[in-house]
Amino acid sequence: MADSAAVQLQQPHAIMISLHLQGHINPFIHLALSLASRGFTVTFAHLHFVHRQISAAGAGDPFAGARAAGFDIRYTTLSDGLPIDFDREAHHDQFLHSFRHRLPDIVAEFVGEIIQANPSSPEFFLVADTFSIWAAEVAGKLGLVNVSFWTEPAVVFSLYYHLDLLRRNGDVPVAGRWKNVDYLPGIPSINTKDFVSYLHDSELGPIHHLLFDSFQAVRSADFVLCNTPAELEPAAISGLNETVPFYAIGPMVRESESCEIARSFLPESDCTEWLNSQPAGGVLYVSFGSFVKIDREVIGAVAGGLLRSGVRFLWVLRPGMVDSGDGDGGGSGLPEGFEIRVRGKGKVVTWCNQNQVLGNPATGGFLTHCGWNSILESIWHGVPMICFPVFTDQITNRKLVVEDWKVGVNLSGVNGGSLKEEEVAEKIGGLMEGEMRKGLKEEVEKVGKVLQAAAAENGSAAGNFDRFAAELSEQLQRRRRRR
Repeated sequence: MADSAAVQLQQPHAIMISLHLQGHINPFIHLALSLASRGFTVTFAHLHFVHRQISAAGAGDPFAGARAAGFDIRYTTLSDGLPIDFDREAHHDQFLHSFRHRLPDIVAEFVGEIIQANPSSPEFFLVADTFSIWAAEVAGKLGLVNVSFWTEPAVVFSLYYHLDLLRRNGDVPVAGRWKNVDYLPGIPSINTKDFVSYLHDSELGPIHHLLFDSFQAVRSADFVLCNTPAELEPAAISGLNETVPFYAIGPMVRESESCEIARSFLPESDCTEWLNSQPAGGVLYVSFGSFVKIDREVIGAVAGGLLRSGVRFLWVLRPGMVDSGDGDGGGSGLPEGFEIRVRGKGKVVTWCNQNQVLGNPATGGFLTHCGWNSILESIWHGVPMICFPVFTDQITNRKLVVEDWKVGVNLSGVNGGSLKEEEVAEKIGGLMEGEMRKGLKEEVEKVGKVLQAAAAENGSAAGNFDRFAAELSEQLQRRRRRR
């Protein structure tokens, strides 16, 4: 009886298998820490090639500090079915085929081995990214509760989730046909120009089929967790909750105060000393994220705009972001002699800790691709934005920033327009000083307070997470009784 009681008192065991993209890994690690901080045991797995990238940039075991801080997080890796040296970026379709067709069996075997190796754990449940299409199949095969984690805003989830409805109404594919859509649950009105980029395309490739089919699979999930604050997307969340067990547990922005977690694919430059030498609010931070490719013409327009504006700036140009070529600064796309001309006022790095940069008092603005993590971090730190979305959810995210919350401004180039350095300079000038800046700064600080309240100890994120944890435990107990 004593042994049985001890087992009943143990918290459930989360098996978390991370997606391979940097922008998804960051909030996934936050989720692991949130589960562990509530007493859950966590087994966290990266794919082998992701582990190698992170190890090269930081630590071999990213959760060593978390365990030292008292978190029960076990770290491991698994194969995606391809050799570790396989060039997944150059052969993306082949990688997606393996991800879709080979990974389910690999994951099922992997999860089964974890369960067998931990006979004293009372209950296991699976946590995977919503785009991990194999999660529903694996959870069903092994009889596990299936927790889907959505790392983008609720309105983007709703667009994908209601794809069939959009198709029946003839509004997808968009294919350049702009119109207002007012029939989606929880979304009063949205123009088709603001749909995620994959809903614009008439020709569908492997990535489209994987993304769209993942939203058929997620309909069988037991829980959907979303990295968004309930206060900023109440209507979209309410609309989803009519049919989906949807929990807004964001923003997952604040760094862990008890431990550091290695999560970056690239070595980070420490920009603190340089930023500390700059005037308060005087630096424009420029970054297009961890994944998107940027046209050489765009880089040239941004560089020219920075020169024209005369603004102090910190610019992240990661390796491989721009196609390399002769005389282009080693593949960076920068005009010849650019770094010499901006010496003393501008700094170009290959990667950095973005949260630290945005939180530095010197950072006064952010020219961004509108990735969801970047938006949340910028608002959290009260930094207004210039928006240049490229693809996927960034298109819809831009709408939230500029039109709904009014904490940023547009650059041209959205929906296929060209970008000119004169406009870049003009928008930089408005963002960094004058009446436009004053209005944007007031709004972003107001919205930032909403984010910080949501993330507080007694905020909506914690409340929704506690509600999820309680309902998860009840569901696990029901399953145990049925056995």
